[in-house]
Amino acid sequence: MNKEDSKQHATVEATINNPILKGFYPDPSIIKVKSDYYLVNSSFAYFPGLPLFHSTDLVNWKQIGHAMDRPEQLNLDGLGVSRGLFAPGISYHNDRFYIVCTLIDNGNNFIIHAKNPAGPWSDPVFIPQLDGGIDPSLFFDDDGKCYLIYNSVPPDNKGDYDGHRTLRLYQFDINNNKVIGEEHIVVNKGAKLEDNPIWIEGPHILKRNGYYYLIAAEGGTNYDHSEVVFRSKSVLGPYESYTNNPILTQRHLDPKRPNPITTTGHADFVKDDLGNWWSVFLGCRPYPENQYNTGRETFMAPVSWENDWPKIDLGGDIVKSKYTIEIKNPLDTTIDSNYLRNYFYDDFKSEKLNYKYAFLRTPRNSWYNIDTTNAGHLIIDTRPESASELVNPSFIGHRQEHLKGEVVTKLEFSTDKPNEKAGLLIFQNENHFYFLAKSFQNGNPVVQLLKSDASGLIELASVPIKNPENATYLKVEADFGNYNFYYSDDGKTYSSVAKNIEAKFLSTEVAGGFVGAFYAMYTTSLGQRSTNKASFDWFQNTNLDEEN
Repeated sequence: MNKEDSKQHATVEATINNPILKGFYPDPSIIKVKSDYYLVNSSFAYFPGLPLFHSTDLVNWKQIGHAMDRPEQLNLDGLGVSRGLFAPGISYHNDRFYIVCTLIDNGNNFIIHAKNPAGPWSDPVFIPQLDGGIDPSLFFDDDGKCYLIYNSVPPDNKGDYDGHRTLRLYQFDINNNKVIGEEHIVVNKGAKLEDNPIWIEGPHILKRNGYYYLIAAEGGTNYDHSEVVFRSKSVLGPYESYTNNPILTQRHLDPKRPNPITTTGHADFVKDDLGNWWSVFLGCRPYPENQYNTGRETFMAPVSWENDWPKIDLGGDIVKSKYTIEIKNPLDTTIDSNYLRNYFYDDFKSEKLNYKYAFLRTPRNSWYNIDTTNAGHLIIDTRPESASELVNPSFIGHRQEHLKGEVVTKLEFSTDKPNEKAGLLIFQNENHFYFLAKSFQNGNPVVQLLKSDASGLIELASVPIKNPENATYLKVEADFGNYNFYYSDDGKTYSSVAKNIEAKFLSTEVAGGFVGAFYAMYTTSLGQRSTNKASFDWFQNTNLDEEN
């Protein structure tokens, strides 16, 4: 045990429920400032961008806002769902917070800053010297110098094989937001050159016991994903690859094991007040055939040090019990029941939307409002824009957080036009979604289940509404590899619209990309002008798996 970790390992036992952030919260980056911890995630083409979380104990996390929450900060117009904001890196120096990030297809790498991590954050300043690269991260050395490391192209832009990338480093002028001097290639290809390593990315630098440690993801963000580490006595290198790399991966485990966690990697490290080191990283919870709809989520595990090399301590597998890991509690704390985040309910009595909601791309117009009088209502304009297009539709989404769970909402919506529809969307991308919609068909109000298709929408089921003058209650139940769809006109007795609809249509394996599924309150008039509105009285997302 070295002098820097003399207080290593608190004695308080706890079971930390992983993932610490459920649902689509990938690419975590973490810092500690005094006694506070802050964590930021990728958000791709969803707005607001870059969700920010705060904790005082690494156990209980609360969202405090988004780093990019103004339309003038973040232009996502026309971008595919898996484009936009990739892999942010958060830092702190001289009473100021910094985030560097990549805006794919619309400006590339940039930096923003704030005095308060809850915001407001500055408008982005783009760094043109990093064009061709992604995943930037800042490192502040003990002498006050700042360095920027990022993933980039192969030397001379000539790769030896597909997936050949480099990690490059510049000194960075933090006061003027520009690089200084020459670019340095600090890692070429990856950790074990004899294996032709691919997609070295997501780098972070930290300093401990006289060494500079460079940690990075490798293998591509799928089943072969991993985390590797290098070290050097100089920030500029040369960097030595750890003999026992990777320090985190699940690819060696039986894919048929119970309750697997897969694709682990893209890690960041932090040290607590007691001297313990911790890692946050992304992982996935698949159902059979490596299908997952909850996306890449944020997990946490302890880090130990052996011969001045780090090890992310999973004991062979992250799963001790179902989706939990028994570890030393980072600080003497009580786990808040809300930490489990197994239940979300919103009655729209607040004047602002909850931070957990997201829009699809940047909203340019005010097409919704919250009526906080009486019971509270979220009122959304029925607009021509649809979820099938690369636009900002009337879509207010909440991540699918549970493999087995249900979402229910109370909807007030009336139409006599077949093109006007409102209800619950389960959305992965513009070509992969299901829509449980109240609409009008053959002269009668109906609840339809629609499926996206390259030629438009396919109707999977339609049931007449018995009491159209009543509000309509819509329910979507996720059951690992299936979705079940229901409606009610009294909120007590539910009728089936369709059961056992395959969930893998929305899985990353089928739909592709880097995001997870969203449940969305959604209304559209499918390209035609409309003055209609949909009113959602409340929204509820519940876990139905007691062990999850």
